[in-house]
Amino acid sequence: MTREREQQPVMVVERSESGLGAFFLGLVIGAGVALLFAPQSGAETRRLIRRRTRELVDAAGRKAEELRGLVEEGYERGRERVEEGLETVRRSVTERREAVRDAADAGRAAVQSARDELERRLAEARSARRAARTPASPESTDE
Repeated sequence: MTREREQQPVMVVERSESGLGAFFLGLVIGAGVALLFAPQSGAETRRLIRRRTRELVDAAGRKAEELRGLVEEGYERGRERVEEGLETVRRSVTERREAVRDAADAGRAAVQSARDELERRLAEARSARRAARTPASPESTDE
């Protein structure tokens, strides 16, 4: 039983997260700290906030694009696996259908052969019976 366990395949599942939540949290905390300790005037702080907001929007766009790419890859891989599985099933169905057809043909041939043999034996039996019923014909009475 231990050998069976040793020979069984082991599947390892790894999960990876995109890190979007941590990224946004860090961005918000960093922006808040920067505002609190900013030595700039109000106008400079507003420009800084606009610039940081644009950076945040750009970073969010990049992460969203990255996530979209990952989702598309996963979808394509899943679709390919499903198509491969369907093709395998189609092939298996076709092969089994052909095997059933071959078996049916072989069965029909065997039935026909047995029928022919039975008819041949019946014909022989009938001839033997007829021959036994008919009296010997006097072909030569000269003797």
